[in-house]
Amino acid sequence: MANTAQARKRARQAQVRRARNVSQRSMLRTLIKKVVKAIEAKDKSAAQAAYTTLLPALDRYATCGMIHKNKAARHKSRLTAHIKALG
Repeated sequence: MANTAQARKRARQAQVRRARNVSQRSMLRTLIKKVVKAIEAKDKSAAQAAYTTLLPALDRYATCGMIHKNKAARHKSRLTAHIKALG
């Protein structure tokens, strides 16, 4: 357990940040799954709609460091290629 006031405050801050990060990461995974489901259902319009909601979230979390920028780029590239392949 934390002994100093500063350490106790840091522990509280870490709990709040962890809860926020878990929630946001879960939301990001859900958005990715929606795009993948639409692609598997071969529904191009639904896939594009889900993809357009995913893009700002990917960019935002890559910018703030929640996910690596290359991981965001990889998701965007692969999902775009799958959507284009639906033709």
